[in-house]
Amino acid sequence: MQKFRIFIFLLCTAFSVVAQKKWTLQECVQYAMDSNISIKQSGLQADLAAITYKQSKLSQLPDASFSNSDGYRFGKSQNPSTGILVSQNYFTVGFNFQTSAQIFNFFSKRNTILANQWSLEAAKAGKDKLKEDLALEVANAYLQILLSREQEKIAGVQVQQSRTQLDIVNKQVAAGSLPELNAVELESQLANDTANLISATGNVKQAKYQLMAYMGVDAGQEFDIDEPPIDKIPLQPIAELQPADVYASALQYLPQQKQNDFNIMAAEKNAAASKALLYPSLSAYGSLGTNYGFSRTPYYTQIPNGYGPSSFVVTDAAGNVVPNYNVQQPMFKQGEKQYLSSPNFRSQANDNFGQTIGISLSVPIFNGWQGKASYQRAKINTKNMEYQRDLDNQTLKQNIYQAYNSAIVALEKFTSSQKAVESAQKTYDFSTLRYNVGMIGTLELITNQNSLFTSKLQYVLNQFDYVFKMKVLEFYKGQGIKLE
Repeated sequence: MQKFRIFIFLLCTAFSVVAQKKWTLQECVQYAMDSNISIKQSGLQADLAAITYKQSKLSQLPDASFSNSDGYRFGKSQNPSTGILVSQNYFTVGFNFQTSAQIFNFFSKRNTILANQWSLEAAKAGKDKLKEDLALEVANAYLQILLSREQEKIAGVQVQQSRTQLDIVNKQVAAGSLPELNAVELESQLANDTANLISATGNVKQAKYQLMAYMGVDAGQEFDIDEPPIDKIPLQPIAELQPADVYASALQYLPQQKQNDFNIMAAEKNAAASKALLYPSLSAYGSLGTNYGFSRTPYYTQIPNGYGPSSFVVTDAAGNVVPNYNVQQPMFKQGEKQYLSSPNFRSQANDNFGQTIGISLSVPIFNGWQGKASYQRAKINTKNMEYQRDLDNQTLKQNIYQAYNSAIVALEKFTSSQKAVESAQKTYDFSTLRYNVGMIGTLELITNQNSLFTSKLQYVLNQFDYVFKMKVLEFYKGQGIKLE
C-alpha cells in the first residue's frame, strides 16, 4: 500500500511538472515543425525526389535479366534435345540470361540524372520554406500572447486603481465630505475597467489557442509560454537592416529563392535530356541460353527363337532361281518392355548452350513529332521557371522595402507613444492630487485615468509591433527568429 501511494505521488508530480512547463519560442517552433502535416507532406515529396534521383543514377548500369521456362509438350513438335520433328510428349526446361548496356545516347541519361538531382535540392528547399513560414507565424502568435498579457496587466492595474479610488470616495461620502454622485461615477468606471480586464484575459486565452493551433497541440491540454521581457529582446540596429542589403542577403539565404534556382537548373537539364533523345543511340547486348527436353520412348527386347523360311531365293550364274533351295532366316520373339530416355540434363545443357552478342543502333526518324514537341515543352517550362523566379524576387524586394518602411513607422510610433504615456502619467498624477483636495470633479479624474490607460495600451501595442517588424527584417536577412 505504501509503495502504491509513492507511485501515485510520483505520477502526480510528473503530471504537475508537465503542466507547469513553459515553452520558449524555439521550443514552440521546433514542436510545430515536427508536428505540422504540411511539412511532413513536403518531406514525403523530398523522399520521392530522392528515390527518383537514385533510380536515374542506377540506370547507368547495364540491364540484366534471367528467365526460366518449364512446360509439357504434346503432339507433333520439334524435340529440343535432338532437333527432330516428332509426335511425342515430353517435358521442356529452358534457361536464358540477357544483358544490355547503352553505350552512347548524346548525354540523355547524364542530363536526366542532373535534372533529378536539382529537383531533389528544390524539394528540400521547398520543405525549408514551409518551415520558415511556419516559424514566422509561430513567432507572431507567440508575440501576440506576450502583447495580450501586457495589456491584461495594464487592465489589472487600472481595475486596482479604480477600486482604491472607490474605497476612498466611499469613506468621504460616508463622512459627508463628497456627494454620493462621485461614488456612483467611480462605480461605473470600475465596472468598465473590470469589463476591459475580462476582455484582456479572454484575448490572452485566444492568443494561446492560436499558437497551439499552429503547433498542433490539443486545445484541451495545459499550455503556457515563457515570458521574456519585451525590452530585453535583442534587436539589430535599424541602420544595419537597410533594404538593399537585406534584399541581397535574402537572395542568398531564403529557401524560396534557392528553390527557384534549383527548379531552373532542373528544367534546363530536362530540356537537354529531351533534345538528346532526338539523336541516335548506341547499345550493346548479349545473351546466354540453353534448354533441356525429357521424354521416354517405349520398346521391347527381341529374343532369338530359332529359324524359319524367308522370302529370299538363290539364283545361279545365269540368273535362274535354284529350285528347292530353302533360305532360312533367324526368328525372334518379343521380350520385356523397356524405355529409351533422353540424354541427361548436363549433356543436353552443354549441347544446346548458345551465346549471343551484338550492337544495336537506334535512329529516330519519325514518331509523330513527339520528341520535338517534348523538347519544345521543356524549353517553355524552363522559361516559365525563370519568369517565376523573377516574379518571386520582385515580390520579395517589395516585401522587404515595405517591411523596412513599416519598421521605421513602428519605431516612430513607439517613440511618440512613450512620450504620450509620460505626459498622460503626469496629467493623471496632477489630477489625482487636485481631486484629493476637491479642485476637480470625479468625471475629470476618470477621463484622465482613461487617457492614461489608453496611452499605456497604445504604447505596449506599438512596442510589440516595432519588435515584430524588426524581427521580420532580420528574418529576411537570413537570421531567423530569436527572442533571446
